[in-house]
Amino acid sequence: MLSLDEVLMRMLAVARERVIAEVEKVDTFDALGRVLARGVVSALDVPPADNTSMDGYAMRAADLPRAGTVLPISQRLPAGVVGAALQPGTAVRIFTGAQLPAGADAVVMQEQCEALPDAAGAGLGAVRVDVVPQAGQWIRRRGEDVQHGAEVLAAGTRLSPQALGLAASVGASRLTVRRRPRVALFSTGDELVMPGESLKPGAIYNSNRFTLRGLLQAAGCIVEDLGIVPDNLPATRETLRRAAAASDLILTSGGVSVGEEDHIKPAVKAEGWLEAWQVAMKPGKPLVFGAIRREGSQGENDTEALFMGLPGNPVSSFVTFLLAVAPVLRAIQGCSSATPTALPLRADFDWPRPDKRREFLRARINAQGGLELFPNQSSGVLTSAVWADGLVDLPSLQPVQRGDTVRFLPFGDLLGR
Repeated sequence: MLSLDEVLMRMLAVARERVIAEVEKVDTFDALGRVLARGVVSALDVPPADNTSMDGYAMRAADLPRAGTVLPISQRLPAGVVGAALQPGTAVRIFTGAQLPAGADAVVMQEQCEALPDAAGAGLGAVRVDVVPQAGQWIRRRGEDVQHGAEVLAAGTRLSPQALGLAASVGASRLTVRRRPRVALFSTGDELVMPGESLKPGAIYNSNRFTLRGLLQAAGCIVEDLGIVPDNLPATRETLRRAAAASDLILTSGGVSVGEEDHIKPAVKAEGWLEAWQVAMKPGKPLVFGAIRREGSQGENDTEALFMGLPGNPVSSFVTFLLAVAPVLRAIQGCSSATPTALPLRADFDWPRPDKRREFLRARINAQGGLELFPNQSSGVLTSAVWADGLVDLPSLQPVQRGDTVRFLPFGDLLGR
């Protein structure tokens, strides 16, 4: 069997040669989850001018030799208003985000001041400052977040909510992103029926179709659902040809083992090329990777659709998607990072009988900040994937005692959110 790392290296090498070439411009409002094809460069400083980070009073620190000094208020500056230069010996009533008036070098928060009425009723009153300010306090300097000409988001960035906010902060109303991946999905198995249909003896409901379709949608793909394909070679080959016509990737579940009714491998081999692996991981072991020729092609990269065949057990299919399919999807979109980073967390469980394969245990973070396991780690128990919020990545033959540090992969990070 091959290691998962070796399999990933082989698949990603192929996928990175097939990065989606088509790009489009989209409104920043609508770019969540998309992958930048071009970096975002700031045309301005952020903030564009020195401003206050507090409601309070702007002044010159030199005008406050001692606590309790009283200064007349010469201006009132809300955010969005540019005031006149500060008159020496006065203070300016200022509100969070307002541009600092020329000549001011400190802001004192309003909680450390007392507003005094204007006895004559002719001005804005005065303020008693109960502290001695330091020059520069509570001031956000021009360009301290972003400087003019800086690249704030690099090509290959998958756009998170905070990345969209950063793009907006430098005035980017539209972003150049890669086209969404187009993925054709189908299941194989004469035993599969859809929810709502009668469940005859020997039949099972097709949970993988729902799980994989949802995972693809969560990964930002455009999904063509081709349904359930009969367990025979001609039907499988015809479906592969149809799927390859307009897809970047074809994804299947089931039919990748070595049984007489497993037709995926011979069908893929007949319509393109494949590598069929036994991967040293649990759950999951059989994995098929290859490509299907589009009609009239000679096998060049731009005339093939990639193919991935996952095992049929529901948890095996789910875990294999997260660990193998999601990185390939990121790679064909040109993502700068294809694989997530594990978190070191405390194991609040014992795992005394490790497997010779690398194990991925369904776990969740408990109220004490440690990890607890779902009690049944069988590859057929889909309940475990709903209960958990990530996977413990356990090397082969490694037992775990309560209190050990283990590697944890949150589901959200595995999907690249």
